[in-house]
Amino acid sequence: MATKEERRAELTAVYRQARACTYCPELASTRTQVVFGSGNADADLMFVGEAPGAREDEQGIPFVGAAGKLLGELLAEVGLDRTDVFICNVLKCRPPGNRDPLPGEIENCQAYLMRQVELIQPRVICTLGNFAMKLLRGEPTGISRLHGQAEIRVIGERAVRLYPLFHPAAALYTRSLLDTLRADFARLPGLLELPIPEQPERAEAEPEPVVPEPEVAAEPEPEPEPESPDHRQLGLF
Repeated sequence: MATKEERRAELTAVYRQARACTYCPELASTRTQVVFGSGNADADLMFVGEAPGAREDEQGIPFVGAAGKLLGELLAEVGLDRTDVFICNVLKCRPPGNRDPLPGEIENCQAYLMRQVELIQPRVICTLGNFAMKLLRGEPTGISRLHGQAEIRVIGERAVRLYPLFHPAAALYTRSLLDTLRADFARLPGLLELPIPEQPERAEAEPEPVVPEPEVAAEPEPEPEPESPDHRQLGLF
């Protein structure tokens, strides 16, 4: 089993892969930067949203706009802080005009998310909105029917308690959703106190999940590699 230091080193390697990814040509050509994730790299609680917005694309950190402010307020109400959790999105690049993620983009990007789950090893994953929930459940049932109902699911190679929540952005515009989201958040401390779900056995010969190597454009301009990754993104604190 990998040590804490080994998992962090591998998470850094995946982050650097994602920064150079060009598997979605439109996203790669329009993004300011890849928004990999932010928070505690050893968090018991992980949030997965849809995709970065304009402010996230500028700063390289997920949930820094109005929805992020609400998320922080909801965490504080249950005694948690952003430094206690890890936050990321299904897509690591902003779709132009904040359009919905396309199926091919979700497929191209999901390996990064699966590696994040495997390396961070959360107990509970909260999906924010329909895109994250449908991807991780592998079923089309909508958020209105499933919010606030925790279930044990195997995500990649890890069994977690999957907890669907409305997206904070939706709750900003509909008061009834905000009340519902607040009530669902109130159940989080109890979920975190439950035992870790029994983990599936892993076949000895099964290879490690591989994040696809990014396509490299001809004669790319050299980009200096920083000595260490942005600590705000990887949560190395």
